[in-house]
Amino acid sequence: LRRSPGEVCFPGGKREAIDKDEIDTALREAKEEVGLQPEKVEVICRLVPAIDKMNNLVTPVVGFIEDTFQATPNPDEVSDVFVMPLEYFIKPLNYKALPYKTSSGYSNWMHCFIYDDHERKRSFKIWGLTAHFAVFLALIIFGKKPTFEVDYDLDNLMSSAENNFMNLYASVCERKMSNL
Repeated sequence: LRRSPGEVCFPGGKREAIDKDEIDTALREAKEEVGLQPEKVEVICRLVPAIDKMNNLVTPVVGFIEDTFQATPNPDEVSDVFVMPLEYFIKPLNYKALPYKTSSGYSNWMHCFIYDDHERKRSFKIWGLTAHFAVFLALIIFGKKPTFEVDYDLDNLMSSAENNFMNLYASVCERKMSNL
């Protein structure tokens, strides 16, 4: 809640000295934030990284957990936890694309989803980097074209994601060099 209060996001945070790699960081943060024990996660992969609004490199780690997992949110870091179907990120009921420009001047579109949790009678807005990672994972898992436009070549998903990342990274580096 200290950074980006009220926004929906996956568990995560900055690497600490005790973390061997991004996987250790992800598992530690998930335990700290929602009580997910590392031994209860079957880590599958790391996805193509992205750069957040503060120009930090963010590497998503994907894993499977039992559907019986009950989150115990750390109230100092998490105000709420909810579950939604991954398929919503390729076939949403409420979606819009928002134009944005990164701090390095790179222009793009940002996915924005509104998910109505009828069981809890609440709506959640998922956008920005969280939506970006959820869409990308849904594209990988389902292998289907979404009902909205994406910045990927769906026939070459991984290579186009890597190219998009490298273009963004180059734009951030170029901006940093021009500010020196």
